[in-house]
Amino acid sequence: MSEYDPFARGGFPAGVRTIPAHDTARDRVFPCEIWYPAAPQHAGHDLAPGSQDSFTAPPGNASRSQAAVRDAAALPGDYPLSVFSHPSGSDRRAATFLCTHLCSHGHVVAALDHSEVVAPELARKTNEASEQTSARWQALIASRVPDIRFLLDHMLGGATLDFGIHVDPGRIGVVGHSLGGWTALAATEVDRRIRAVVALAPAGASIRKPGILPVTLGFHWGRDVPALYLVAENDTSLPLAGMHELFQRTPGTKRMMILRRADHAHFMDNTEEVHESFRTMPLAGDLAELQKEMRPIAELCSGEEAHLFARGLTLCHMDATLRRQEDAQRFLAGDLEASLAERGIDAIDHRT
Repeated sequence: MSEYDPFARGGFPAGVRTIPAHDTARDRVFPCEIWYPAAPQHAGHDLAPGSQDSFTAPPGNASRSQAAVRDAAALPGDYPLSVFSHPSGSDRRAATFLCTHLCSHGHVVAALDHSEVVAPELARKTNEASEQTSARWQALIASRVPDIRFLLDHMLGGATLDFGIHVDPGRIGVVGHSLGGWTALAATEVDRRIRAVVALAPAGASIRKPGILPVTLGFHWGRDVPALYLVAENDTSLPLAGMHELFQRTPGTKRMMILRRADHAHFMDNTEEVHESFRTMPLAGDLAELQKEMRPIAELCSGEEAHLFARGLTLCHMDATLRRQEDAQRFLAGDLEASLAERGIDAIDHRT
């Protein structure tokens, strides 16, 4: 048996489908992306530029691709499920580098466009008054956890059975970045189906910068849900001090890994492009102040290093907790700083 390596691409080709999910209670239709292990005839097609999925994405309907085959035949089976929650101002495909990696190792991953993307009443208005902005923010925040719970209901209700995939209700994890990281932590408080959580630079600290959504966390989980924090040393939007606060407040089994020379966009696809686009775009007010603190991407670690860091550690956490894989548990119990350094990644292991 080969040595366990969560950083390497897995043995399953990744398939992807987009399905609509209608929440009748709120009368909202959510586009959902589902990544799943594909049948063997698709081997290699998910990595080849000519056969992997391509799509357009905001802003500007830019053309992008992901390491998955659109509507590939599935490899029937019973799989653990991870739900991904995207940042504000983004969409369900914000981190395909991560979702397709989990899938290649035999996990089903599901993500939806959150309510602020699909509900017109939550969209930013032109010349919006401060009271309107505050009310919209509160409505946006209030929609987030119900979105995740709806997606879980939809997936466990048989959304994938028509193409041969079954998700195990006893092996469910949630992953989120930024506001999505807050969503993952907040959903864990109210939905006992969640057995593992990975928070990528999450919001929710008590001290926040102006312009950052005013979210809070109670951490009244009532059970041990193993939590992994993956955070950025030079995060200008959600600084490291807030990550330490959230980590200290997290109950039960927990671990935090700090990626050196990284900022907030390092957990997203197209890291360099996203970072520099935000850093240099014309902005005013609070967001302009954030821009001033950002370092040029050339002074930070590469997106490739950050993606290797996030996908390897996220997978290892899910394998160790949802699958109870002994080799994954041993890997996590080892010297993660050294394992990352062997791969050219500079990180700090923070346990207490």
